[in-house]
Amino acid sequence: MFARGVDAVLGDRLLLNSLSADATHLWVGDLAIPRDSFDRLVVIGAGKASAAMAAGLSQFIQSQLPTLTGQPMPVIGHVNVPEGCFRDLPGITIQEARPAGVNEPTEAAIQGTDRILELVSNAGPRDLVIGLISGGGSALLCRPSPGISLTDKLTVTRWLSSHGADIVALNTVRKHLSDVKGGGLLRANRHAQLLTLVLSDVLGDPLDLIASGPTVPDRSTPQDALSVLQRFDPEQQLPSSIWNRLRHAADHPIATTADEDHHQTIVLGNNAVAVDAAGIEAEARGYNHVMHCHRESEGDAEVAGRHLADLTHAMLMAAPNVHRQDALLSGGEPTVSLADASIRGVGGRNGQLVLAAYARLLEIGLTDDQWSRLAILSGGTDGEDGPSEAAGGMVNGEIHRRIQEQNLDVHDTLRRNDSHGFLRRVGGLLLTGPTGTNVCDLRIALVDHPQHRRHTPSAS
Repeated sequence: MFARGVDAVLGDRLLLNSLSADATHLWVGDLAIPRDSFDRLVVIGAGKASAAMAAGLSQFIQSQLPTLTGQPMPVIGHVNVPEGCFRDLPGITIQEARPAGVNEPTEAAIQGTDRILELVSNAGPRDLVIGLISGGGSALLCRPSPGISLTDKLTVTRWLSSHGADIVALNTVRKHLSDVKGGGLLRANRHAQLLTLVLSDVLGDPLDLIASGPTVPDRSTPQDALSVLQRFDPEQQLPSSIWNRLRHAADHPIATTADEDHHQTIVLGNNAVAVDAAGIEAEARGYNHVMHCHRESEGDAEVAGRHLADLTHAMLMAAPNVHRQDALLSGGEPTVSLADASIRGVGGRNGQLVLAAYARLLEIGLTDDQWSRLAILSGGTDGEDGPSEAAGGMVNGEIHRRIQEQNLDVHDTLRRNDSHGFLRRVGGLLLTGPTGTNVCDLRIALVDHPQHRRHTPSAS
């Protein structure tokens, strides 16, 4: 079910399914772009799924989009992606701009971003600029504002993430410390048509928050960013350069230009698409299923995990004498407040959620039979869960038995954010490798009910 959900939001597949062309128009879903309005494509982008998106676009261009004279369509471009996502594509440079599993900006990302800004700034009125934006783009599109260093950006990002800031708060600050985020690419585009194709990793699909909104007008203000810092850094321990930059930006807001009206954005896939596909697979396998997609951040991963455990227990108790299988499929993205670095282990939000669910089930006190009839899985659709190589984790009756045999302390593990080591010891890691997509998390809880047996009265 998890694999089917991920497959439904792969970047290349989404692009190929969304694009078509006829003699007069390039079609992106229901959007029609006249073929005679552009002579060249300029492809730019960033994100965990952007290499796959670029590959799908390139395949479409080569096979279905020659110029009106029948010649190959000229294409240039640059896309920043994580390590391990390289594709060799005609005309489009795919740059591996950060290490795998380290979702932070790098000097290589800055160099690639400068190339992207150059391409967009030099695009002419007969160019069609296509932006390929997906989750992870905030780290991969990086051009710090004047007075802000890469070290400053890393410091504020790590601070906010470790103090429980959700993606809305995090990206609100990042946008106002950058020359490319918060509509920076849109402002750089002075002459060309701009079409942005998005694979959303932000619940509710707010376009100005996905990859920090490089190609759409920004709805937030520098004052909003200052409010976030005041909430998460009340004693102003972050570098003064960050506080000074935001105060300066609040006093000198960027004027919106008329050119920003010449753009269109289409969301090709999101968390709901993945959850729906997983639900279709559940139905095909005979499960009665319920699906739910959160529209905004859920808050703490441990709270979300305990809630999932309670729902799983409710399914266990709903019809104990009926033969059926139940599935609960949900999508979301919680946050984790990190332990102090001196005791912190390795793990991400999905591992933390799974172990919180396990701890709650221990409190409830399930029987061995009940443990044997449930499974809970939570994984990041991008194949990355925090700083580990796992996508997430799972628990079931067999994993519960191993935990008990090894006398592992789940509460201490949660306190230290060490879910990766804990689950690795009991075979509970979800290992997918980089998937080429990113639409938040997918969670699956399964329950099998015992078959009701009719008892025949004895002869006595």
